Amino acid sequence: MPEKTNLTGLLPDELESFLADHGEKPFRGRQLFQWLYQKKAESFDEMTNLSKSLRQKLGQIAEIGHLKCINRQSSQETIATKYLFQLKDGYHIESVYIYEQDRHTLCISSQAGCALNCSFCATGRLGFQRNLSAGEIVDQVIQVERDLQRELTNIVFMGMGEPLNNYNNAIKAATLINHNEGLAVGARRIVISTAGIVPAIYRFTKEEQRYRLAISLNAAIQAKREQIMPISKRFPLAELAEAMKTYSRKMRELVTIEYVLIRGFNDQNEDIAALKQLLKGMRCKLNIIPYNETAGKYRRPAAGEVDRFYQKAKDIGVPMYIRWSKGDDVDAACGQLAVKKSPSTIHKKQV
Repeated sequence: MPEKTNLTGLLPDELESFLADHGEKPFRGRQLFQWLYQKKAESFDEMTNLSKSLRQKLGQIAEIGHLKCINRQSSQETIATKYLFQLKDGYHIESVYIYEQDRHTLCISSQAGCALNCSFCATGRLGFQRNLSAGEIVDQVIQVERDLQRELTNIVFMGMGEPLNNYNNAIKAATLINHNEGLAVGARRIVISTAGIVPAIYRFTKEEQRYRLAISLNAAIQAKREQIMPISKRFPLAELAEAMKTYSRKMRELVTIEYVLIRGFNDQNEDIAALKQLLKGMRCKLNIIPYNETAGKYRRPAAGEVDRFYQKAKDIGVPMYIRWSKGDDVDAACGQLAVKKSPSTIHKKQV
């Protein structure tokens, strides 16, 4: 029997072509798109404005959904929930839901594992397993909205993996998440974060992608950045800064700079001076994120040390914020996502 086509991850025109190829009226593709993304149908039987014969046919040639949720952990300290999903080939990814005032944010993964090997990040210690398809990326949003029984307001590509190393699938997933006939999350509420893949930043800019761009900087001194982020050897800070400036000039948008503050490493006066020089003349905002500890050697600064850094760095001249991550008690905070068990050893309750 031929393998079924998974429809989760297809755009309206792709669904129209799929139906036309199977002798059906193309306009049904729009209806199918709405059922998949807007109504988040779990089966073809739910699609009541499609004929029974078409629903039966779809059941024979197509399927819905890529992920199986095998665990859900809620933080006792913050309003955050970590979802563990299993992919059909046995790999695992994690997504994190965060609630804050009127913002319902989901941090989603774009790869299983990560190839960048940033020394402060738990995901990097997994190594690279594979890219996610657009369907696997967007299905994280569909499944969490279905579980929460509410719509998400913000999506951040800050989970497992480097989104710009999976560029085509990440952008397609963002397009699906943004589509007004589907999940309808505003483009300005979708953030794609990168460790600094310079050619992809230029491509993102050239294509005039409407999604917000965030840069995981974490050090403004080249030698220090190389120490914790090996990608900086390939794309040095000077090249990265020029790419960021090009983006902000052409798109007339602020670049979001993420700076994970690590005790005794990148929180010194020399780091502030280097950061001030690097960001000079750049249209950006700076998020200071106190390090979320993993099993590595680095430590989080105390609250007083974070405040000292903030006070000394205020004259950098860009909007600056301290972002305390949520969900660190369940290893769901920034930099902590890592599947700790192999597929054969996970025996957690299915949700």
